[in-house]
Amino acid sequence: MTEQDDNKQPNAQQDAPQRENDVAQKLAEAEQQVQQYKDLLLRKAAEFENFKKRAENETALIVKFANEELISELLPIADDLERSLKLSREKKDFESLYKGIELIYQKTMKMLADQGVAPLETVGKEFSVEFHDALMQMPRSDVAPQTILEEVEKGYTLNNKVLRHAKVVVSTAPNNGAETAASTPPEHQQQSTDQ
Repeated sequence: MTEQDDNKQPNAQQDAPQRENDVAQKLAEAEQQVQQYKDLLLRKAAEFENFKKRAENETALIVKFANEELISELLPIADDLERSLKLSREKKDFESLYKGIELIYQKTMKMLADQGVAPLETVGKEFSVEFHDALMQMPRSDVAPQTILEEVEKGYTLNNKVLRHAKVVVSTAPNNGAETAASTPPEHQQQSTDQ
């Protein structure tokens, strides 16, 4: 061994404790950082859980009271109906009752229109599955096939989206005397077959 090799070995032995101290210090710093990040993560997780609960509660409240404005507009109509019923019981005047109900109907339709609700126009229009439900077909020669003859239940749109389809009676092309059978009342049909 040379003298130079002997000098390196004691330096390496002297540096070993220093390196161990440096490593221990870095390890302690790293563990401290890990603990800080762990605390931060736990706090953020708790904050997120609290936020999530608040958001769920707010959403539940919004859903619960979503129709509050609409219901507030319906209450005066309910009041009018109640007054009409009370007066009709007391006075037994059909004409006044009819006029009162007509006014309530107009008030209801105005309130619905203010909310974006509009009735579908049907009678005389061409049948469309987008807007109508056909309840029955009647053979007719005086109108084109697929023409709406009668509205059984009114349909409505809400902001141009179909809210409820109109229930209608639709014309079809006449076939071999079916029109006369359909337009003749059953009691007259039976009399003609008996003769």
